[in-house]
Amino acid sequence: MRVRLRAQPTGYEIKIGAGTLGLLGREARRSISKHARRVVIVSNPRVFELYGEQARANLRASDFAVELFLIGDGERYKTLRTLEAALNLFHSVGLERSDAVIALGGGVVGDLAGFAAATYLRGIDFIQVPTTLLAQIDASVGGKTAVNTRWSKNSIGAFHQPRAVLIETETLRTLPARELTAGWCEAVKQGAVGSRQLFLKTYDFLSHHAFDGEGLKSESQSGQSRRASQLAQLIAAQCSFKASIVAGDERESLKRTDGRSRRILNFGHTTAHALETVTRYRRFRHGEAVGYGMLVAGEISKGLGLLDISELEYLRAAVRLTGRLPRTSDLDTDAITGALAHDKKSVGGQIKWVLLKALGRAALVDGREIPRTLLRASLRAVLQTKPQ
Repeated sequence: MRVRLRAQPTGYEIKIGAGTLGLLGREARRSISKHARRVVIVSNPRVFELYGEQARANLRASDFAVELFLIGDGERYKTLRTLEAALNLFHSVGLERSDAVIALGGGVVGDLAGFAAATYLRGIDFIQVPTTLLAQIDASVGGKTAVNTRWSKNSIGAFHQPRAVLIETETLRTLPARELTAGWCEAVKQGAVGSRQLFLKTYDFLSHHAFDGEGLKSESQSGQSRRASQLAQLIAAQCSFKASIVAGDERESLKRTDGRSRRILNFGHTTAHALETVTRYRRFRHGEAVGYGMLVAGEISKGLGLLDISELEYLRAAVRLTGRLPRTSDLDTDAITGALAHDKKSVGGQIKWVLLKALGRAALVDGREIPRTLLRASLRAVLQTKPQ
């Protein structure tokens, strides 16, 4: 399956399905400079152990010299220190303006590799090969790259579009359950703000398939094939939605306040980033934090009279279907509200919340319109409740 993202200046293609990793060398030759001689694979040890040698062999078969940079697994490794180490490696192996970076891994790897490519020699090509569900439907599409700092998540970064995205669906077989939960939370998010049809398609898939990492293996061969096909179609639908938003608002214009602004993709992320910050990126997978963030935003939407309780219940049910989320009952509400104040999406000193009018209909709301009592009550209602 293919999705075309028409971002500036040339756009690029997203290829989805089993076997796409085997196209890496050919796609690299097709999409980056014809003068490219060398590439650096950025990955983490676990992913490289599973898929790295295949990727490296495929690139060498297309006459690339291949170097490797491995980073730790988790958001706490997406730092300026890791970025500097990557740039030092690029320099030491002689990476040139015509060469490229290959991001082989999840969202952390993609963000770090993309930002390194954006800054090295003022910008070189890179290709995304996302191996987690979250990265496949969200992080690898759209060109946002960044690193975290002590004060907030993704606070230093750049827009740098990849030259190609190869989504190998077979990598989902080796994901831990938590990584799948994180990815499904992002899928629910995109449906909730994108279209009711996409939300229902995601909800239906989750309702019928307990995709826990063993599910595909435990079914009959025909059952596996059918579900794999349905999964690829759903990933393509998710990518198509995000591609349409990015094409219309690539740089997340502050002038846009409509329901097709790229800022609607931040639904659930305001609280999520605060949760990640106060726990020092050690408790939550990003998508898990987004799961909680969506529920908080849903509570606020209901409290403001924007969202009907039946719609909120539907959203809650969808988040439950994604899997069990980490505990939050021990977290301090004051610390979370303090972290919210440093949200990178603030404009004029105020957070711009993404809320819901209905499933599939997002609204951008100035933080001044949300009473502090409602914010704190919404945080407590969601975070002080034991995970289902």
